Amino acid sequence: MVDMLIMVTINGEAKRFSIAPGDLLLDVLRREAYFGVKRGCETGECGACTVLVNGKPINSCLMFGAQAEGTEILTIEGVAPDGKLDPIQTAFLDHGAVQCGFCTPGMILSARALLAGRPDPTEAEVREALAGNFCRCTGYLKPVEAVLAAAQANREAGLSGARTKSGRSRGQARKRQ
Repeated sequence: MVDMLIMVTINGEAKRFSIAPGDLLLDVLRREAYFGVKRGCETGECGACTVLVNGKPINSCLMFGAQAEGTEILTIEGVAPDGKLDPIQTAFLDHGAVQCGFCTPGMILSARALLAGRPDPTEAEVREALAGNFCRCTGYLKPVEAVLAAAQANREAGLSGARTKSGRSRGQARKRQ
């Protein structure tokens, strides 16, 4: 097979990768040392390989690397780039939602996508957002509580919606333009 070049932005950094046309995004990311993207079921059922592609949760085991051309990808490694935990990460720790940790990256990324679009979600919306992430340890109550707590913490801190690279919410960024 002939290799092809793709250009993507991963965790805010422009990257260029040489891939085979049949490479899955999961394999490309792990090959490039994004090990927070876990190999689980390989059928899109468990959510362990979840990444955000253009802000939406995607099972990277179901997406070809070539389909990622020109996209922005966020992996768990990019959630706390300066070592300061994201409010969702803090809430997961505070609420005991991190057990073995295998499903945690996918849950945090799914929660992040939810809160970007719904800063004040209901419990049912949180459960729906996390439904694609299989967890054998937590029973889902603690992750749901953690996401609701993160939403509350964001509201109290005056944060809402997705954050831009400057740290402002998209709404704040639009108001200044």
